[in-house]
Amino acid sequence: MSNLDRPDASGPDGASSDGDEVDSLLSLSFTGQTVTALRHLLAARIAAAGLRGDAAEDLVLAVHELVTNAVLHGGGRGRLELLRYPDRLVCEVSDHGPGGVDLTVQRPATDTPGGRGLWLAHQLTGALTLTHRPDGVTATVTASLIMGSTNPTLAEGSATGDGGLPNR
Repeated sequence: MSNLDRPDASGPDGASSDGDEVDSLLSLSFTGQTVTALRHLLAARIAAAGLRGDAAEDLVLAVHELVTNAVLHGGGRGRLELLRYPDRLVCEVSDHGPGGVDLTVQRPATDTPGGRGLWLAHQLTGALTLTHRPDGVTATVTASLIMGSTNPTLAEGSATGDGGLPNR
């Protein structure tokens, strides 16, 4: 697992360590043909959960980038899980691609086409966790539902700052 910033309070078994109730808002498999419909459904579920404005748009775009990465690099299909905790939304995108231990989230050179999906998801949400599984990768992002709260961002100049983040 690669934690750029821990997006939730889950323990190693995935259970919440603080007793939060969790509601599944969306649990769907996807392919390249269903990406657009999934994005619209995701936006509706995020809005229904109470996230609005820039924060909602940022989460939708971040998840769209992760879904696109799963289609392009993760076997052409994947699964999206959107979970609502009392204070946050957590979205997991799983694929069945080779992954590898050297997934990096770096902004590529400006003259390099593509390669910005994971970097963009991290920038938009402030947190991205990549979990390597035997059968693929799960990328997790989160958004706070608490008014006035912002997602954590990496401190400028930190060891995993903007220049050293995982890139797929």
